[in-house]
Amino acid sequence: MIKAFVFGKFYPFHKGHEAMINYALANCDFLSVLICCSDKESIAGPIRRDWVLKSFEKEKRIEILTFDYLESEFPNTSESSLEVSRIWAEKFTELFPDCNLLVTSEEYGGYVANYMNIEHQSFDVSRLLFPVSASLVRKDLFSFWNFLPESVKRSFAVKVVLLGTESTGKTTLSRRLAEYFNCSLVDETARGIIENSNSFSVEDLKHVAIEHAKRIEEQEIGNSPLIIIDTDIHITMSYSRFVFGSELELSERIRIANSANLYFYLNNDVEFIQDGTRLDEEYRNSLDRSHRQTLEDNSIEYIELKGDWDVRFEKACMALRDRIFKMSNSFQ
Repeated sequence: MIKAFVFGKFYPFHKGHEAMINYALANCDFLSVLICCSDKESIAGPIRRDWVLKSFEKEKRIEILTFDYLESEFPNTSESSLEVSRIWAEKFTELFPDCNLLVTSEEYGGYVANYMNIEHQSFDVSRLLFPVSASLVRKDLFSFWNFLPESVKRSFAVKVVLLGTESTGKTTLSRRLAEYFNCSLVDETARGIIENSNSFSVEDLKHVAIEHAKRIEEQEIGNSPLIIIDTDIHITMSYSRFVFGSELELSERIRIANSANLYFYLNNDVEFIQDGTRLDEEYRNSLDRSHRQTLEDNSIEYIELKGDWDVRFEKACMALRDRIFKMSNSFQ
């Protein structure tokens, strides 16, 4: 019986890792995957394990383990070193005494296998099949986004929500930002379900909440890590409060889908345009107060956008660039 193992930080897990694991599975009877998590890294082992688990949830010949270590005790380097390989080989022998095959995509894999006195097989060491590495993903998430499995994409999707009362330019600004950043867009769902703001039911609002969450989830695994979202569940909740005086019952899945990294709130200091389907201006302004209260009650912090359309766009772009920069720097 061939028992193999692979190891790595999977920080993050990408399609090159996935292919290596599939290669190992094709060449063994049982495979152990070891996720090595340093005390200097910002993403916890259980999250990384969940990424791999979701990609191989139907595979019965695999176990996925984590090993938390201190860099002061175990050298953290990708360089091929006999001494570093010896230190790690001793730990791997302790963890996998029955394994007789090691599969890696690294040159030092042969060193480790020799110290363990087991066979070593290499997979795509030159990165010709999958020109990606975890360090490249960390440096440039946008360029290497489509090298990530769906489970990992959901962890790194950057969701930006535009909120506000009726006739404040949410849809126009959302589309303009999505075009400018060449990213994914989730349009306001309610417009396709509720034709007139003066006539709808609680069931309509629930339908909006469910469908909107579904559309956000679809874009989380789309072609861009950045998602611009026109309106979200907080506005739907506010409508339920404002019109029916009741709280909207929501599943945990809907709440998770609607959680975002950045919120903009569009001030109602612009001309009100009545298109025949909206509340009148007095009610629109009362609804604005309801929206703000709902956001406060749910501890949602937002950046308020005022002024003309170009001023709002420029301020949103500046805040978005700043948030993306900070998130990129935190993932190193």
